[in-house]
Amino acid sequence: MERRHTHAGISARRAMTATLFASTAILAALPAVAQSLPAEDGAGTEIIVTATRRNESLQDVPISIQALGGETLDQQQVSSFDDYAKLLPSVSFQSFGPGQSQLFFRGISSGGDGLDAGSLPATGLYLDETPVTTIGGAVDLHIYDIARVEALSGPQGTLFGASSLSGTLRIITNKPDSSKFEGGYDLQLNKFGKGDFGGSAEGFLNIPLSERAALRVVGYYRRDGGYIDNTLGERTFTLGDLDDDTNLTVNNADLVEKNFNQVDSYGGRAALRIDLDDEWTATPSVVYQRQKSQGSFLYDPRAGDLEVHDFTKSENLDRWYQAALTIEGKIGNWDLVYSGGYFERKIDNQADYSYYTVAYDYPGYYYTNFPDGAGGFLDPTQSQVLDYKYTKHTQELRVSSPGDDRFRMTAGLFFQRQTNDIGGSYEVPGVGSVPRAGLPNLAPIPGFGDSLYLKAMDRVDRDYAMFGEASFDISPAFTLTAGIRGFIVNNTLFGFSGYNSAITAACLPTTDTSKPCINVDGKIVESGETHKVSLTWKVDDDRMIYATYSTGYRPGGVNRNPAYAPYKSDTISNYEVGWKTSWAGGRLRFNGAFFYEKWDDMQFGLARPGDNGVTSISNVGGSEVKGVEADILWRSNGLEVSASGTYLHAKTTSPFCEEDFSGNIACTPSGTRLPVQPRLKGIATARYNFDTGIGKSFVQGSVLHQSGTRSFLLDQEVAVVGYTDPFTTFDFSAGTAFSNMTVELFIQNAFDKRGQLSRNSSCAPAYCGVYARAYPVKPQMFGIKFGHRF
Repeated sequence: MERRHTHAGISARRAMTATLFASTAILAALPAVAQSLPAEDGAGTEIIVTATRRNESLQDVPISIQALGGETLDQQQVSSFDDYAKLLPSVSFQSFGPGQSQLFFRGISSGGDGLDAGSLPATGLYLDETPVTTIGGAVDLHIYDIARVEALSGPQGTLFGASSLSGTLRIITNKPDSSKFEGGYDLQLNKFGKGDFGGSAEGFLNIPLSERAALRVVGYYRRDGGYIDNTLGERTFTLGDLDDDTNLTVNNADLVEKNFNQVDSYGGRAALRIDLDDEWTATPSVVYQRQKSQGSFLYDPRAGDLEVHDFTKSENLDRWYQAALTIEGKIGNWDLVYSGGYFERKIDNQADYSYYTVAYDYPGYYYTNFPDGAGGFLDPTQSQVLDYKYTKHTQELRVSSPGDDRFRMTAGLFFQRQTNDIGGSYEVPGVGSVPRAGLPNLAPIPGFGDSLYLKAMDRVDRDYAMFGEASFDISPAFTLTAGIRGFIVNNTLFGFSGYNSAITAACLPTTDTSKPCINVDGKIVESGETHKVSLTWKVDDDRMIYATYSTGYRPGGVNRNPAYAPYKSDTISNYEVGWKTSWAGGRLRFNGAFFYEKWDDMQFGLARPGDNGVTSISNVGGSEVKGVEADILWRSNGLEVSASGTYLHAKTTSPFCEEDFSGNIACTPSGTRLPVQPRLKGIATARYNFDTGIGKSFVQGSVLHQSGTRSFLLDQEVAVVGYTDPFTTFDFSAGTAFSNMTVELFIQNAFDKRGQLSRNSSCAPAYCGVYARAYPVKPQMFGIKFGHRF
């Protein structure tokens, strides 16, 4: 009874080589595989990053970083999670729609992540200084007035800690500035080729309040048009017997609708920066967003192109806020930073879960047999109704010695407490009002309406850490860096999960009216350390080579099925050699890294026979990832050409076995490719800036390519769900700027390529895999954008 997400694919190296880097043929003498973005963004603005908890130029940081600066985000029409994820070659994700995506770096995915009572995320997500990672999926923050997006590939266990197993993604906002008043707004109208219209209205103001204080506020509304149709479908249930006279045929005529997957988002943020004196500042901030999506964002190729047959209503209401405080100052010549925050997120989700019903509609199994008490039968079509509330309270205090000292260090303390109030009901309308004598296992949960299966649990994940990282200049050319983080995690899961049959004498009574009784009560406490060692060789002012060994971890947790023991932390060891170089006076930049990662004690979810599709997590083996990521930028006389990409070889190093419904053991052999991440992913962009006499104008074209993916890890699941194919998309734009105004025309996925990012099933693939749907890249979209700055 659990949703499991998926991706799939097959390699397409030749297609990538021929297509992705066609626009960079002029750089053919250089390696044509790609990584972190250059140290200059758009028109040559240097990108300053804080990946090492210090302000440094991207080109001076000896780690693999992909940084999308504010100009790049604007030029590539980035407004959502899907938009920036496609521009980050080391990043992959699996999704059921806005706010329902799981994020991965460098192929570190076993598939099926994102279960509310399962593993914590493998990737950390930060908004400024504060983590906003939640197990239910990455928050889909609207991207506007953003300074940059930093993607830190590989484990970041020393400075960023838990859930930075595969990497860390940071969204950095523009900060208040007391030196000037400025503001602006942007308006956009767009349309999916065969779908609906959409658009957005966005604005910001930076208001100096005095010489020592400034306020920055941002507001926005965005409407994403739909592009998937819910078309007429019909299905006949056997009701679990061989009697055709009792068959029940239903259709979805009442829910037929074109372009039914619309999204409405609105929100804003405010930050107040106060210079307390010449050395101390305080910056309180608040962010709020409300996002409502309707319909399905996965289509069913069996129904037709961008079509589904949904038999129940589907919608997702996601609202969240974050209140944070950052205090920065000096104690002597040391820098001190305190950051604290409270994050709260509420999700109400309803989705068509009828394929679970269909999967169990076979003779001899009476899961679909619901007499209505009047000689007929209820429609057994099932809905999933979820109600989640997440909270996260974080505190971090760190100090840093002067950055220009020969020996310099950063050290700190970290605390985090995150909760998840899990509410989930799987319902057949009307079943709660019909007597169920003689069929106790199919009876609804007493006092919970039409719920056949209920999960009502309280999850708490606590993390305490102490960390330090130091660098020593062995000579003007060589620097040695070492870091360590000690941690304690204390995670609990408490509540109820199961059918009516789970309400037995062993299920403890409770006064909590959200739970019928208590049959889940588990705890795991772990402690350990993660570490890093790096050697940097500064060849000259424009070229650097580094070698790094680092580790990362993801905390363990508790299974809701008490028959299965808690699972422990899984860990990654990363070995990396990289380079950052500039040539021809900075007009040519080439960065890259080779890496090898070893993943041990993998947390892996299985829905075992007899568990009715309920997934449990175990530590079941290991995997390894070998790869290269790189970036090239060339700039000359108004022309900018860039390319970035990642090539991976990610595979298991041990067999993964599962018992099938016949009691046989089926094993997926060692050497099997890991799911979700394409073997090859990249983007190339060419932009030409020119003066028309009226204003500064540009034309731009981008090509994005990724190879196919494997949907799940286990062979028996892939056999029913399948793979995704390689695909290539093209984006084009042109515009002009005059008198502080800009006008731009754009078209994305210009040739309407139906690339599939994943194949996902609504429940465990052993049950629902044959009904898997595809999560597509956004179809062709064209639009116009107007902006004004003052």
